[in-house]
Amino acid sequence: MTVDISRGGLLVTLAIFGVIVYELRTVLDFVGIELPIIPYMAAVFVLAGLSIWFVTLKGGWRTEPEGDKPA
Repeated sequence: MTVDISRGGLLVTLAIFGVIVYELRTVLDFVGIELPIIPYMAAVFVLAGLSIWFVTLKGGWRTEPEGDKPA
């Protein structure tokens, strides 16, 4: 099984996920539940590292678009 994903797609997905989690943290802070920022930042970096490791383990990055092979 190979993971057919581009680096840009993975980075955009991680950025969107990070923003969603950060906004959730902001909403919780507004409600009165304060969460420190350092564990959040560490979790984002760990998630990014695990995602890159998983893609590398499952076949690497898609570097060229699939096209027709010459006859």
